[in-house]
Amino acid sequence: MKSGPERELFDRYFKRLGDLARSQGFSGVELREIDEGRARRPEDRRAEEARAILAVVPKGAWLTLLDERGAAVGSAQWAAEIAKAREAAAPAYAVAIGGPDGFDPALRAEARAIIAFGAMTWPHQLARVMAAEQLYRALSILGGRPYHRP
Repeated sequence: MKSGPERELFDRYFKRLGDLARSQGFSGVELREIDEGRARRPEDRRAEEARAILAVVPKGAWLTLLDERGAAVGSAQWAAEIAKAREAAAPAYAVAIGGPDGFDPALRAEARAIIAFGAMTWPHQLARVMAAEQLYRALSILGGRPYHRP
């Protein structure tokens, strides 16, 4: 992500998320980026990206995909899903943001959840900011902090 207002906003929420994660029983947060696939055909790019995502997601992680065709969930619902992952002692809670061609069917099959930030398509930079903010909000909900007001 290039420098600019989106990066600054992401960094702000990502720092808050990291600080809060440790107080909620998580070891911390990490950002792992992969390059967009270089294959010519969309299905080949999706497969290439799926392999790259699976290579960086820890074995046994609770994988959630962000995709415009996913289920619409509220903040409290996402918090409840994260709580389930924590209670199941998953080694990590991983969130992947879809590329311009979407996700490979094999990766979709590996995911524990596929959720959407509404039916609209969002630029990757904004989706990243929204994911960081919603993860921060979810941990605030789990911790009973006043950030989230339904």
